[in-house]
Amino acid sequence: MQVTETSAEGLKREYTITVPAGDLEAEITRRLGELGRQIRLPGFRPGKVPMQILRTRFGASVRGEVLQNTLQTSSTEAISERNLRPALPPKVDIVSAGEGTDLEYKMAIEVLPDIPEPSFADLGIERLVVEVPEEEVEREIERIAEQHRKSETVEGPAESSDILVVDIEGRVDEREIPGARGKDRHIVLGAGGSLPRFEEQLIGAAAGEHRKVNVTFPADYALEEFAGKEAVFEVDVKEVRRRLPISIDDELGKAVGFEDLAELRQELRRQLQRNYDAASRLRLKRALLDRLAEGYDFDVPPGMIEIEFESIWRQHEAEQQAQAEVADAATAAAPGEGTGDVALDASTTDPAAAAPGGETGEPASAPADATAAETGGLPEPAVAEAGEIVAGSTAQEQAQADQANGAEEELKAKYRKIAERRVRLGLLLAEVGRNNNITVTQEEVNQAITREVRRRPGYERQVLDFYRQNPSAADSLRAPIFEDKVIDFIVELAKIGERKVTPQELFTMPEPATDDSLSS
Repeated sequence: MQVTETSAEGLKREYTITVPAGDLEAEITRRLGELGRQIRLPGFRPGKVPMQILRTRFGASVRGEVLQNTLQTSSTEAISERNLRPALPPKVDIVSAGEGTDLEYKMAIEVLPDIPEPSFADLGIERLVVEVPEEEVEREIERIAEQHRKSETVEGPAESSDILVVDIEGRVDEREIPGARGKDRHIVLGAGGSLPRFEEQLIGAAAGEHRKVNVTFPADYALEEFAGKEAVFEVDVKEVRRRLPISIDDELGKAVGFEDLAELRQELRRQLQRNYDAASRLRLKRALLDRLAEGYDFDVPPGMIEIEFESIWRQHEAEQQAQAEVADAATAAAPGEGTGDVALDASTTDPAAAAPGGETGEPASAPADATAAETGGLPEPAVAEAGEIVAGSTAQEQAQADQANGAEEELKAKYRKIAERRVRLGLLLAEVGRNNNITVTQEEVNQAITREVRRRPGYERQVLDFYRQNPSAADSLRAPIFEDKVIDFIVELAKIGERKVTPQELFTMPEPATDDSLSS
């Protein structure tokens, strides 16, 4: 095998590799001999099939197999002999591979850069420490108590904050408003629906009473056909319910799965502390990555940047598409249907509490590990219908299209810089992990899978089966675990100061100045 380097520019290398025809022929003959000992052909004893017949029957397929294996083994050998560290799989372009001729091909490869040994002696960052204020715990207790607040049926007229159970339908100019009709709807008086003066016209209503409610849709209402129009809602009041006073006692603790109020309060304090610690760690991590990004500027493989950029851009386009679908759905949504309009189901006596989210805004530890992107809000280019020319509008439309294209190119340039930063940080962290024998155990991956399972109640079996049947998906969980372990290792070595702050200070102080605004 002959290997000739034809180009060495930056981190890119190109080689011409030639494998002699004799070596190929020897391997083809050897492989046909193996095949002859394994197969059975009519008229021949096992292992006694003539080579010429083997070549006639299987020569083409065996040659293809040998060429494929030779490409793989020879390129691997060339990389190993030159101590290259590939950033990505090599690209191979066959120059000649005819029967009886040498195999000649070109191999292009991007190699990993020489990464300087980082120093963590003085990064100049600090950890923000928050102690849970007692009043914060009490606010959470009151919030839970409000969620579990009971109500009872009352006689007489409804007052503000009462709950009306109603049958309802709405019309505009005798046209029924889609989705406005409903039975046993709950309307919380004073909850602040999006239709002006709707709820106040129901104050004083009693069970068994029919009321006609007249409202005017806002001029900027999502459904243009109803914007600014007068609407009439026919409301039959079936029940008036009045909420009982909030009760904060041991029964409240039991209602949410604890032994008593004290245990509930203790768990809330622990949960708040975990949330504050997570927010503090995220700030520390971002500040650390900013310092590393500022302190280390080495070349990174262009192919890795391109892969990361394409991942970010696909996510951006997916989010743009999702936003467009949400906008379309909002335009088609009926009033009062899941939007708080006309206060239908705008508030209930048992709303569900939102679960705290995870960390966001962290760069991917592996270059192609980005999972979220900022939205650019790009305007859509104005395009006239085919064959339609509107007088005086062509120049304006072209200007709008140019503006949209310019904005898109500007956004792409921004995301490409983010991709480069991510790749550089990912390589730096990987080098720190490699030099310090930081690894991810299978047990840690299993724990991550368990967390993913718990995040999707009702689909536990499907999520677990997915990871079991897709090893690559399970392997993708290694990257964030590895990143966190390396970050913890660096923080342990670095001189990290601590400063006590209030929860308000933690969440309102400016974020670390970072280009990496995308989630990982």
